[in-house]
Amino acid sequence: MADAAARFNDTVMPHLDAAYTFARYLARDRDCAEDIVHDAVLRALRSFEDYRGGDARAWLLAIVRNCFLTWAAARSKAGGAPAVRADGGTDEPAGDPWDREAVTPEAALLRRDEAAAVRTLIETLPEPFREALVLREMEDLSYRQIAEITGVPIGTVMSRLARARTMFGASWQRLLGTDAPGSGPGREHAFR
Repeated sequence: MADAAARFNDTVMPHLDAAYTFARYLARDRDCAEDIVHDAVLRALRSFEDYRGGDARAWLLAIVRNCFLTWAAARSKAGGAPAVRADGGTDEPAGDPWDREAVTPEAALLRRDEAAAVRTLIETLPEPFREALVLREMEDLSYRQIAEITGVPIGTVMSRLARARTMFGASWQRLLGTDAPGSGPGREHAFR
């Protein structure tokens, strides 16, 4: 029993941050994301003896997705709509302490505002597009892994990603009148 617990901890627990990030973007609510990840980890623990290897992160994220779908169905049945944070805030740190460009308070504030805008725009995308974009751009999963997690063909994943990027870019353009972060030369990838 102790060996199984140690193997679970070594295999699954390193991916909790990815699970939380994914759940947070799906649920659009910090507290609900914590509940979804908690349920997902419990489901993963209960079914870990059936886990036969492979990509543990993709396996856990598939469980997170299923827990989110269960949560969303229960919330819909109860007459509630998915919550969206009203404060527009972010849990991201104010800046990267090793980035020399963020030494001024103004640069740190601009970076934090841009991160909040990116998060808000991603959260406004319809679920299938938001899901694909977060899994690819934030979790660096392959098209094949995303297809396995979402249960759709790779072509559908590619289509959803293209549409999500287009919708994100158009929203960014409307919001700020500039190219989306990460799209210009020398720009840092803003999805992370």
